[in-house]
Amino acid sequence: MRKLLAPLTLTLALAVLCCCEKDPKEPSGSPSAASITVKKEVANAFVKRQKRFDMYEWYSEYYKSPMEQMRERCESYPPCDYLSDQIGFPMAYNRFFGRY
Repeated sequence: MRKLLAPLTLTLALAVLCCCEKDPKEPSGSPSAASITVKKEVANAFVKRQKRFDMYEWYSEYYKSPMEQMRERCESYPPCDYLSDQIGFPMAYNRFFGRY
């Protein structure tokens, strides 16, 4: 295993050097902030927000289900969160908070 470690390390070091070479075609220095930013009007042209018309989708967006509320309660209590990873959410919730 140690015989393979040295050539592997050398190969990775050479790969890093080859990949990190500066491209001669690129101008020197980093691009300015003005060239990176996009105007609001241009950004809105290709990023559209999905509009919701369904009443159920609107309701579910604002109000969580009882099961989701229980999961969040268990996740915010570290012993319950740890135990839920070990034995599952329903048994961990019953152990710390009683029946659901």
